[in-house]
Amino acid sequence: MNHRIVFLERDSIRATVRRPAFPHVWEEYPLTTSDELLPRLREATIAITNKVKLGGEILAQLPQLRMVAAAATGTDNIDLDWCRSHGVVVSNIRGYAATTVPEHVMMLMLALRRQLLAYRADVLAGRWQQAKMFCFFDHPIRDLNGSTLGLIGRGSLGQGVARLAAAFGMRVLWGERKGASIVRDGYVPFERLLAEADVISLHCPLTAQTRAMIGEAELRAMKRDALLINAARGGIVDEAALAHALQEGWIAGAGFDVLSQEPPVAGNPLLELDLPNFILLPHVAWASDPAMQALADQLIDNIEAFVRGEPRNRLA
Repeated sequence: MNHRIVFLERDSIRATVRRPAFPHVWEEYPLTTSDELLPRLREATIAITNKVKLGGEILAQLPQLRMVAAAATGTDNIDLDWCRSHGVVVSNIRGYAATTVPEHVMMLMLALRRQLLAYRADVLAGRWQQAKMFCFFDHPIRDLNGSTLGLIGRGSLGQGVARLAAAFGMRVLWGERKGASIVRDGYVPFERLLAEADVISLHCPLTAQTRAMIGEAELRAMKRDALLINAARGGIVDEAALAHALQEGWIAGAGFDVLSQEPPVAGNPLLELDLPNFILLPHVAWASDPAMQALADQLIDNIEAFVRGEPRNRLA
């Protein structure tokens, strides 16, 4: 079979993407809108997507499609149930960000605990030049050492953060699923995690169970001097509630690399925050050069394995 492979969002990866080692036709597009999906995929047997939404209503119109190769770990943009019931294989990327995301998360923790933004703004405003001694102490600085890190999600990314946190002398707690009736060995109840953690970092997928998992009640249950870090998915946190929490001092700060809609649109409450205790970055925790190359290599490995009849990293 001569496969037709269509890469819908080539610009989403800044890396060399080798061509698969089997007969095929390759098409790629910098980006693809929802209106362009059907004409571009109509003859495809393999679709490569990162964030383009592939719902059942679209997939049902693509009878030749045999595989969706996700160029990412998260697959909330793909209708996995439809693919399972119609024999379309879905494979994702795993483990490629086990270094870059944990480093990014630690950067956010350090920047917030050590008041990087606040002191940098003071220097730019001339405060240091006006100081009466060699430094000033306007913003309290706290160490990571000796503090408690609460992690939600125990995959490769959560475990990578735990290893770095341990090197900083942090105590690590693993949070059980919200609402779970049984607490697994090695985990603590979700409510205890909220109450005890000095920093909470999210590393779980966005599902029906995790959507808005952190809302007003959870933010109010956290320590007033705690931080919330999210390099997972934006929809896990109620963004309006977080904006209120930061403005009203329910928690000490937050570092986010994701939003519920990306690219964001005007009106998102987190876009409007201009606070020294809030850092918002444009979903780049995963995007170190080595990580993107590892992703690109694994993407083609997944496609070649599928064509050999040995699908790997399979979700459907």
